[in-house]
Amino acid sequence: MARVAPFEDHMERYEDWFVKNEFAYQSELNAVKALLPACGKGVEVGVGTGLFAAPLCIRFGLDPSMKMLVQAGKRGILAVKGVGEELPFTAGVFDFVLMVTTVCFLDNVLQAFCEVKRVLRPCGVFLVGFIDRESVVGRQYLKYKDQSIFYRMADFYSVDDVTGFMREAGFSNFSFVQTIFHTLSEIRATESVKKGFGQGSFVVVKAHK
Repeated sequence: MARVAPFEDHMERYEDWFVKNEFAYQSELNAVKALLPACGKGVEVGVGTGLFAAPLCIRFGLDPSMKMLVQAGKRGILAVKGVGEELPFTAGVFDFVLMVTTVCFLDNVLQAFCEVKRVLRPCGVFLVGFIDRESVVGRQYLKYKDQSIFYRMADFYSVDDVTGFMREAGFSNFSFVQTIFHTLSEIRATESVKKGFGQGSFVVVKAHK
């Protein structure tokens, strides 16, 4: 069952996070941009209110929260209601699929990743952006998750976990970038984006079908 209730009930609080943490948000956007295909038909699974899809010029989105979808629509996203484990799209329709901070809310990660592979065209690209469980911010989120409206029901994963699921779903040819090298309270400017993983708390993994 989709973990949608906090996002339905606290959409404004969700959006406020990106305002209060504008440098972290911009850093994450830049990290996704670094690996995002320059063209092609893409969809963001777990689009939320469109705060990533809109500035990244991704036209299509999917989310289980109707309230979030309405807001995403106001940002120009053609968004539909659904869950990652059962994508309401025909096979081979997208050139790339993006998930940003979505993997931790999936009920069945492998099933969702297999669905992503199904809807991708041959040689399509899958990008997953997430907070690494083993990073500074990841450890903070784990420590205080029971106090968070959104993350109390989340399952945090390491880079090895996520790439393991991607490999099992049939993806290969991995690339990585990372950002967020300080705790959120310490960030005073947009953080750099570096290749690889293991230092930054926010990691983007790119793989091919």
